[in-house]
Amino acid sequence: MSPLMPELPEVETTVAGLRQVLDGATLTRVEARRPDMRFAFPVDLRQRLTGATVTSLGRRAKYGLIETDRGDTMIFHLGMSGRWRIDPSDTARHDHLILETPGHRLALYDPRRFGFVDLVITDGLSAYPAFAAMGPEPLGDELNPDYLAGRLEGRVAPIKAMLLDQRIVAGLGNIYVCEALNIAGIAPTCEAGKVGKARLVKLVDAIRLVLRAAIAAGGSTLRDYARPDGELGYFAKDWRVYGREGEACPCGGTVRRRIDSGRSTFHCPSCQT
Repeated sequence: MSPLMPELPEVETTVAGLRQVLDGATLTRVEARRPDMRFAFPVDLRQRLTGATVTSLGRRAKYGLIETDRGDTMIFHLGMSGRWRIDPSDTARHDHLILETPGHRLALYDPRRFGFVDLVITDGLSAYPAFAAMGPEPLGDELNPDYLAGRLEGRVAPIKAMLLDQRIVAGLGNIYVCEALNIAGIAPTCEAGKVGKARLVKLVDAIRLVLRAAIAAGGSTLRDYARPDGELGYFAKDWRVYGREGEACPCGGTVRRRIDSGRSTFHCPSCQT
């Protein structure tokens, strides 16, 4: 199986872990230990964050958000192998950003350096290029069967491709789309515009079910992913179809794998139509 990046539940779990030590804390030291990751660190990152107080932490799609009292929000993306380490006993080679507060030390660790950090004015967050065209959050009220029916009307692309399109739904990734489609009994290759309203009701419920279960389990551990406290996510043991080619689906059928646009799609032909 090819390396996969942390998806929405992993980022949500990460933000929850960071919230415990950063919310309300003042950043006393900010150190970028290299000039870049996937992209260059903002040149004024240290200046704008040192001495600032964290006022809230959140998530947009697969991006973490750390807001400060200076009107700035630090955006972070974990890439394929990134994770935050809380109070590490030492500084690792791949700790690329260090944040310190009076009580804690945090390190953004990313061996492959596909992640990145940016800093934007909070009031302009919705216009940030990665966010401007995004669809609704999958766990919010804006994602509902009526919304999906409107966005998918007349679309001939496969339903799986549409769900992975961040302009349709923000933050859904390959693992959880495969799982949700299996729960809803919808074939990943089904023409999106032909998925009826009753099936869209099941699909929205399935999306929420699988994401909430994954968040509760701390996410899915894929190679380098771990929660900020160092613990691994355990949702992978509950996968119904993902990564289970040739094994039994909960319905009794056999899980199959196909390649769509370079990504593995796991599904069960017996119950997904």
